[in-house]
Amino acid sequence: MAKKPSVDFVLRPFAGLPGEPDWVALREVVPAATAPVRTTAEYGSRDVVIATVLPMAWPALHRADGVVLVALQTNSGSGDASRDVAAALLEALELTPGSAVTTSGVPVPGPRLQDVLDLTLGFDVTVHEGFDFWLAPDAEVGADLREALEQANESMVPTRQLASVDSAYWCRMGEREYLRWAMPHDEQLLVDALARLHAARESAIGAAKFVGYFRSSGVVVPVWELAPGTAVEDLEQPAAEFRTRFEAALADTSPLDANARRARAGLVARQVTLR
Repeated sequence: MAKKPSVDFVLRPFAGLPGEPDWVALREVVPAATAPVRTTAEYGSRDVVIATVLPMAWPALHRADGVVLVALQTNSGSGDASRDVAAALLEALELTPGSAVTTSGVPVPGPRLQDVLDLTLGFDVTVHEGFDFWLAPDAEVGADLREALEQANESMVPTRQLASVDSAYWCRMGEREYLRWAMPHDEQLLVDALARLHAARESAIGAAKFVGYFRSSGVVVPVWELAPGTAVEDLEQPAAEFRTRFEAALADTSPLDANARRARAGLVARQVTLR
């Protein structure tokens, strides 16, 4: 029996898409958000909504009003998240309105998001306070979906997007607030820049303490713990000021000094990789 072809692993699956760090953030750290995209003419020039998560962790939903939503946070997949999402998207386009792609399985090699989407368009994220975007306006909601919606809204981590910088998200977990900022730069150069700033005691954002970083879909996401009660508005100017310091550190190609090397070793030792 012939072996079913498999999808090759891709370390940075969303590379080449407009707004790559936001794709990663919506897949990993933002609970409720959407962004419109459009397929190429080859795939029908169809408007599609990329979403963080859908009811019952469905990979995609073709709502009764004709809107197609495709989720980034699902329970399974291959070694290439771009291929997985593209497979769900293409399947959803063929569904009858009012139907969902309920299982994803593991797709065979095929078109990726980079092949399916119009890459001349941006990736404009809207962060929501709940999951009502699952529903069409004036839709009749069954008991199961209503229960899923209520449970999702109750358990959601409050999250907001900063306006002064790209791909940075404030969130409140329990009584603590954090800033998680997805960045598109080469990992080695980015970590060097963070190490330079940390060694110089310039890695804070206002009163927010830099606590480390994690990696997801090949993108580095630095994390800051905020002073209790810090609102997203309090971060806008300090984040913009940090970006200026960070860009200067990123442009510095000189060897790291001893303090920066120690800071870098500490950062690398604490890093976490998420899928």
